[in-house]
Amino acid sequence: MGSREIKSPESLQETPATSSSHQRKKLSVYFIESDNRRMALGRGYTGGTTPVNVHGKPIADLSKTGGWIAALFIFGNEMAERMAYFGLSVNMVTFMFYVMHKSFADSSNAVNNFLGISQASSVLGGFLADAYLGRYWTIAIFTTIYLAGLTGITLCATMKVFMPNQDNCDRISQLLGSCEPAKSWQMLYLYTVLYITGFGAAGIRPCVSSFGADQFDERSKDYKTHLDRFFNFFYLSVTVGAIVAFTLVVYIQMEHGWGSAFGALAIAMGISNMLFFIGTPLYRHRLPGGSPLTRVAQVLVAAFRKRHAAFSSSELIGLYEVPGKHSAIKGSGKIAHTDDFRCLDKAALELKEDVINPSPWKLCTVTQVEEVKTLVRLVPIPACTIMLNVILTEFLTLSVQQAYTMNTHMGHPRGASQLQRVGIGLAVSILSVIWAGIFERYRRNYAISHGYEFSFLTAMPDLSAYWLLIQYCLIGIAEVFCIVGLLEFLYEEAPDAMKSIGSAYAALAGGLGCFAASILNSIIKSVTGNPKKGQPNWLAQNINTGRFDYLYWLLAVLSVINFCAFLYSAYRYKYRSEQKHGNDYEVMENKLYDSPI
Repeated sequence: MGSREIKSPESLQETPATSSSHQRKKLSVYFIESDNRRMALGRGYTGGTTPVNVHGKPIADLSKTGGWIAALFIFGNEMAERMAYFGLSVNMVTFMFYVMHKSFADSSNAVNNFLGISQASSVLGGFLADAYLGRYWTIAIFTTIYLAGLTGITLCATMKVFMPNQDNCDRISQLLGSCEPAKSWQMLYLYTVLYITGFGAAGIRPCVSSFGADQFDERSKDYKTHLDRFFNFFYLSVTVGAIVAFTLVVYIQMEHGWGSAFGALAIAMGISNMLFFIGTPLYRHRLPGGSPLTRVAQVLVAAFRKRHAAFSSSELIGLYEVPGKHSAIKGSGKIAHTDDFRCLDKAALELKEDVINPSPWKLCTVTQVEEVKTLVRLVPIPACTIMLNVILTEFLTLSVQQAYTMNTHMGHPRGASQLQRVGIGLAVSILSVIWAGIFERYRRNYAISHGYEFSFLTAMPDLSAYWLLIQYCLIGIAEVFCIVGLLEFLYEEAPDAMKSIGSAYAALAGGLGCFAASILNSIIKSVTGNPKKGQPNWLAQNINTGRFDYLYWLLAVLSVINFCAFLYSAYRYKYRSEQKHGNDYEVMENKLYDSPI
């Protein structure tokens, strides 16, 4: 596509009969369009940025770097992080209850907060990666912090000085809550190392998937296929880490104690860190593009300052963009102009006064404005996955109480689009929580009818905990569909210089889901039950007198509402490639219209 210079509205006077839609269409082509980027098999949007090595120098021979070999070193880091994440989520509740002598409710909320911090803080990691450090150094720093936190947790579970006295704390004492409570400094230490671990995830979650995807050559004709396979294998590594956490780590805890279980997580993270650093010569890097928050703030300020400027003003020169093939943002290609959120376009309105006194807080490029538009457009999709994360969080913490009342021994090509996969995941999550409600109702009735109503820490030998696998399998299938589709969607749709921020949206949704679960639990405990009449709340410590099934039914209703919101958001969303093709068509049409006959 050739270069197209900005034109002044003065040379394009319209009659009063001209429609506003035609005016909008004309506005969309008043900017330089000179970047001849390549689309990888249609939908993929690439920025044409040049990969560099760890020192920031262009890579002379790309064949010696990147690809699947480099990606394998990155997979290990994510597998270990998820192994630790899930290992702590299922073991920390019981550790706090049995060892630190906290109630199940307090333990669940503490773990929910840990899960929330580990995901919501990913926004910070994404910002640092895109603005200053780059994805490699962000991962390197925060995995080290993660390992330090896991080491501290291991010490807490190993050294008696960090634990309350366990003498005379039998099953009856636990039921009555009469075990010696942990000292305040002991809980402070545990919370500190736990939240340090959660903070360590801030640089891993938003960067690992994006850094892995950076290893593939976007100019290759097989780029889209490699990208699809990468995100599938990436989430396979997440699943493997979760399976190991739910099986091997739990087995180590039951056979060898808490210290060995948490120590295994620390060792796994240490090994993955070592492998990640060994792969350093193979990695392809992308230069950080400067502070994305500053660029967003500049667009908002400039748009506000020019809020009264008219698109048809005689003072208007056009929409501002730098000439040439590259944008003014390091590490980013140009982004085509779109017609939505026109209020933000005023940040790119170049008036005659801007030529005299240019300022980035008064005039922004079209690409910079489109970055902000893209971030706004992306919000509804990951927001609709918050409900799935609420369900997953409730399963991870509340199902532990269910399992302790039951017998835990064993005895007897792409297909759907990215948004369709997210939708399938949300739909399956509804099925998982419906089944959870049905089974919990059956489990509770079974406990009451067989005389276990007040023996909630006594396992019922004839009711296997493996019935819980159904809801876990369903939520696992839901998460695979939803998160794989969401990560790929965010990576491809996010602006070139904001890939890590885009990936952080998924982790942020997960963190908000964890915090929402804690808030929901607190509300339920405060508004359900009647202590004066002896009626326990839905989330009573004695699960057999509580009503966990009511909670699951409430989650099912909220999930259906959330699914409807997702369908509406997905229906309205346009992929960037579709918008790019639409702009190409308008420019071509305008050229034909302006061509002399």
